Amino acid sequence: MPVTTPAPVLALNNITVRYLNHTLFSNLTFRINKGEHWALVGESGSGKTSLLQTIAGKYNVVSGSVQHVYYEEYLQQFPQHGKVFTHHNLVAEVAQKHNFKNLSSNITEFYYQQRYHAADSEDAPTVATYLAGIEAPAEAESSWTVETVISTFKLEMLLDKQLIKLSNGETKRLLLSAALLRHPRLLLLDNPLTGLDVQTRADFNELIRQITASGITVIMATSPTEVPEALTHVAILEKGAIIKQVPLVDFEPAQVHLAPAFAPNLEELQALLSHKEATPYDTIVKMDHVSISYGQKAVLNNINWHVRQGERWALLGHNGAGKTTLLSLINGDNPQSYAQKLVLFDRKRGSGESIWDIRKKIGFVSPEMYQYFPNHNTCLEVVESGYYDTLGLFRASEAPHASIALRWMQLLEIEQEANQLLKDVSASTQRLCLLARALIKNPPLLILDEPCQGLDQHQQEQFKQLLDAICQQSSTTLIYVTHYQQEIPESVNQVLHLQNGVVVS
Repeated sequence: MPVTTPAPVLALNNITVRYLNHTLFSNLTFRINKGEHWALVGESGSGKTSLLQTIAGKYNVVSGSVQHVYYEEYLQQFPQHGKVFTHHNLVAEVAQKHNFKNLSSNITEFYYQQRYHAADSEDAPTVATYLAGIEAPAEAESSWTVETVISTFKLEMLLDKQLIKLSNGETKRLLLSAALLRHPRLLLLDNPLTGLDVQTRADFNELIRQITASGITVIMATSPTEVPEALTHVAILEKGAIIKQVPLVDFEPAQVHLAPAFAPNLEELQALLSHKEATPYDTIVKMDHVSISYGQKAVLNNINWHVRQGERWALLGHNGAGKTTLLSLINGDNPQSYAQKLVLFDRKRGSGESIWDIRKKIGFVSPEMYQYFPNHNTCLEVVESGYYDTLGLFRASEAPHASIALRWMQLLEIEQEANQLLKDVSASTQRLCLLARALIKNPPLLILDEPCQGLDQHQQEQFKQLLDAICQQSSTTLIYVTHYQQEIPESVNQVLHLQNGVVVS
């Protein structure tokens, strides 16, 4: 009997794709058939995100063809009369950065510290308002209603919360909810597990199963070790090419080639660390019965915590546990710190020091900083801006500082991107630039909030080794936040665990 060829949902036929002056894909062919759901895996920069964005129609296909069969079938079922309706209306994407808009201006102009300024944070929509504003094709029927996503993603307690005040994990849950409310035929997910706590990640496979059962085709860029069982196939990418396509049952993470991590150049690291003599402190952070509330909502309750110089702490807790608020008190972002019993670098908070006095002693990186960091500078300028504690370089570059910035980039293996604009490099390179920015001034305190988000296994291991070497060769104090136990550096030996704003261990 003749073999029946499965009907396609989407077909990329020998396409060449360009963005700016770069060729992203050459003669690439990729086909997704009905009933298939794909994971895209590969090392950072292999083309996973670019392939998702090509499917979404964001890049220029200069040759070959793209067949949006799901769109053609939809038009046959629901002919459109007199309105603009393209395949974009049937595609929903959850990217690594959101595009939330303020109420007053209706443009994407959230900024990093907006959540801590009462008047400005009120300009951000609430979760309920945001969900109510999602538009979907009028003809489309879907099991995903506002009530369904609120229940599925446990958003009940967040409905009155401004978007700007959501934690990283809460934001990810909301973005997934919004994508489903658009009633898509294709759902594109770019590393959707980053920022989610252990329990939410454990629930994710069942969530994907529900989504696929509702008739939505899922294409997901993810780590090779985090492919949900509800998917059916895996495409392995390397340097802008699909080198292997296999059913999920035949896939092993070891099939993805990753360069082995190697120890950092300790002589070079010591030279960089010696540029600034370490200032001795007794207490880096001391919190005495600290409590923070927003309206009737208690975010932190009676926190006592003493961090001495040279200690290395892991700060752990579920999404929404209060970790980000706790860090904002230390980093000088949260104005409520003045009303608390808080000592930073041997000085009581509010005893005359400026926010800049605090920040010059701290190297900081977080998912929120990645989300809102301006992208108009080159990567080298972004790293150099760490000297001045500004979000980007707003002064003329200084050659000695630029030279040191480049050396830190070399330690993190991103020096080849030095002259590229931040917005034009991969998400993993953007994150590594912000890590180099945090390290460049040899601060007494490093606060690294989920620093390995979006990095492949090689980059994660490389960064862990560099961080452990810094801790071995200096008195740097470390506060490290993660939802992944394996990411915690060997040098970390103390833990503060938050649960619903309370210290549990």
